[in-house]
Amino acid sequence: MITALSACSSSGEAEPAKSQTDVEEENSESIEVDKGLLSVEVTLPASMFEGEDIESTIASAEEDGIEVTKNDDGSLTYNMSKSKHKQMLQEMETDLKTTVEEMKNSEEFTSIQNITHNNSFSEFRLVVDKAAYENSFDGFAAFGLGFSGMFYQLFDGASPDRLEVKILVEDAASGEVFNEIVYPDALEEEEG
Repeated sequence: MITALSACSSSGEAEPAKSQTDVEEENSESIEVDKGLLSVEVTLPASMFEGEDIESTIASAEEDGIEVTKNDDGSLTYNMSKSKHKQMLQEMETDLKTTVEEMKNSEEFTSIQNITHNNSFSEFRLVVDKAAYENSFDGFAAFGLGFSGMFYQLFDGASPDRLEVKILVEDAASGEVFNEIVYPDALEEEEG
């Protein structure tokens, strides 16, 4: 996602999976979006930059016409034109749609036959072979979609306390929705 901020094109390489702890820590710090009349400010928490070369991240964004302020708490505030913000959201949307297509066609998630979503990425429907799904780790696909959907909504200006991504898991044979996962609630349930 940091790459999207600097508007670099995707290299097509998969990012390493984040541990549950990393995801929970990122969710505990909010991303702030302030949409002004002519510009948009996005503040990313310091935890998103752990292990990163902050100076090169800032330089890359600034080369792309985005003003970056390093805050005292280690977070970065990106100030960009509305058109740059729109471009960034379009790139995130394209990346998310590509991820959905890759999941549908992946040999890794063999039970998944189809995935659909709404325009705001707040709801996904996984059509699966129920028996194969229940006897596999294909539920991790739901986690990836839930997290990505929340991230997209945050950058689009959704309030962190109003985020919700619903994943409906439907049996391909019967059409029955046999599981519903709601993020971020599912993350909190795993903590407890």
